[in-house]
Amino acid sequence: MLYLITGGSGSGKSEYAENLAVKLKKDQRSGEGRLYYAATMYPHDLESRDRIARHRLMRRDKGFSTIECYYDISRIPAGCGDVVLLECLSNLLANEMYLQQGGIGDRGSKAWEEMRETITKPLLELTGRAGELVVVTNEVFSDGMRYDPEPELYRELLGTLNAGLAAEARAVVEVVFTIPVIQKGEDVL
Repeated sequence: MLYLITGGSGSGKSEYAENLAVKLKKDQRSGEGRLYYAATMYPHDLESRDRIARHRLMRRDKGFSTIECYYDISRIPAGCGDVVLLECLSNLLANEMYLQQGGIGDRGSKAWEEMRETITKPLLELTGRAGELVVVTNEVFSDGMRYDPEPELYRELLGTLNAGLAAEARAVVEVVFTIPVIQKGEDVL
């Protein structure tokens, strides 16, 4: 099953998603399988390294096995009975677009196809392989601004990813000021 968790910066979406993943793992009848944290933030500066350290501290005693996965999420070794938390889709998209190893190099119409091949398709395959997949994403669309073509392409791709995953998800939860607002499905926590 796929769960999509969204919200603005500092909204509490990461803590909510971590708690959901832990709950899903505890709810499994077999008790087998692993609890994975697929970390996508690339540590390129002091701010990102500080954020990574804060997230590690948040999940320290929750039982996660962390996988640093900045791009090519098909490498996540999850299988049946595993619960995977992917944190976060926004970073993954940026990495696939801007890291040298990323799979989205086109800035025109091929970017959409590259995104489907490098992110959408592997995420849906991961959903099929793992017992549960929790994906965290960011809400970056409410400022009403129009941006230069490059950041606008990023926002359009992220919006398409979010909408596509929301359509496939069992539940979509928007976290607003630490309050979960169910957009689709039932209350999962």
